[in-house]
Amino acid sequence: MTIRLGVPVGLMATVRPLRDELLRAYPDAKLHEENRLFDEDEVIEFLRGCDAAIIGMEAINDRVLSALPELRTIGKFGVGVESIDFEAIRKHGLRFGYTRGVNKLAVAELAMCFSIAALRGVASVNHAMRAGSRPRQNLGRLLTGRVFGIHGCGHIGKVLVQLLKPFNCTVLACDIRNDAEQLDFYRQHGVTAVSFDELLERSEVLSLHLPLTNLTRNLYNGATLDRLRSDCVLINTCRGFIVDEVALRERLASGTMFAACADAFAIEPCTDDELLRLPNFLATPHIGASAIETRLAMARAAIRGVTENALVTQGEYDNV
Repeated sequence: MTIRLGVPVGLMATVRPLRDELLRAYPDAKLHEENRLFDEDEVIEFLRGCDAAIIGMEAINDRVLSALPELRTIGKFGVGVESIDFEAIRKHGLRFGYTRGVNKLAVAELAMCFSIAALRGVASVNHAMRAGSRPRQNLGRLLTGRVFGIHGCGHIGKVLVQLLKPFNCTVLACDIRNDAEQLDFYRQHGVTAVSFDELLERSEVLSLHLPLTNLTRNLYNGATLDRLRSDCVLINTCRGFIVDEVALRERLASGTMFAACADAFAIEPCTDDELLRLPNFLATPHIGASAIETRLAMARAAIRGVTENALVTQGEYDNV
């Protein structure tokens, strides 16, 4: 049977190796060639007549699926699922293919990059040099030997634990999972499981790896940020809306927070120029998974997801 495949993920279609692999698997695939996100009406129009789709962060909800009665299967490009209404998927009887953690190494490496750069003050001295100043020195701190907190020790957090091993850090982890498998991982890798309170109190570097849910939305608000150590580096490579960006800006500007790094924002691209210009803030435009190797892995996983899929529930994605 020929599968009529629609791919509204612009980046997947425009990167040549991904495009070629798609067309080898599905020669008649309909590809969106622009690198931009479709709105609901565009998704409906583009996928009309298709019985399978590969989607990225496009909205998949009851309105979209009701307008696409022939659509039976969805493969996921990437790991974010907050734009997907799983109740609607179950209601319409669709199959959903997804590979957890396919971007884990790329995101963990970016968190490592942020950690070292922030501790050594790379952003602030680079800011000064670009402004015409020539600072003679900048006294930073080593990553080696620091207390490193990980909030959300799932796929990405576990890779980060292993990347930290040569740095001899004291690694703390706070996670909703406390089953035997999780605790065994902690024992094997010398990780200390801690409460949220202890995580905030002790971390010299705190890296967030949480999904965006009702429990995590605005979790790092002003009151939470005020509980961090004054020398803590806060790193967000997961999702916007988890950190209150206004509260973060105020504390970085006043010096009550040492430094922060972010790859994810509530509005993307980020429009808060005051925040972006702060010398103790290092930002990237959601490039956590933007490594060539990771993009290829994500594409292959999405292609497999069209044929190797299963009906899923939102609860399966609580731990990234």
